[in-house]
Amino acid sequence: MDILFLVLSIVLILLGIAGSFLPVLPGPLTSWGGLLLLHYHSKVEQNPSFLWITFGIALAVFLLDYIIPALGTKKFGGTKSGVYGASIGLLVGLLFLGPFGVLAGPFFGAYVGELLHDNNQKKALKSALGSLIGFLGGVFIKFSVAIIYLYFFCAIIWKQLL
Repeated sequence: MDILFLVLSIVLILLGIAGSFLPVLPGPLTSWGGLLLLHYHSKVEQNPSFLWITFGIALAVFLLDYIIPALGTKKFGGTKSGVYGASIGLLVGLLFLGPFGVLAGPFFGAYVGELLHDNNQKKALKSALGSLIGFLGGVFIKFSVAIIYLYFFCAIIWKQLL
């Protein structure tokens, strides 16, 4: 059973890192699942405080991931149409363009959304840029947390299993 917990926790940690870039997977929460499973290993000392704190951080980052792109769009003068366009563009881009669509989708979605709201190309481009910057900021935060959780995972393995 210990080997199963260890293998599943490794898979979740790696999926969490991938989830930092893929909007289908909640990156830090998935990585946290790997930390949780690791704590079920018989040789790993239980640390509820550590798990609660890391869960709180993962949950906060998960929630912020939905807020940051909208804030980026708003900060650059976008409207709700731009925010909705960025969200729809993310889904469409991911479905039809794969990894490239994760970047291009929100940008073009916000651009089109703003153009539909107000036919001002300069404002639409500025809003789309804000959406892209917000999205990239969210990816950076998710990736950073997932890498920190990978570090914690390796430290626990090194300290308690080797």
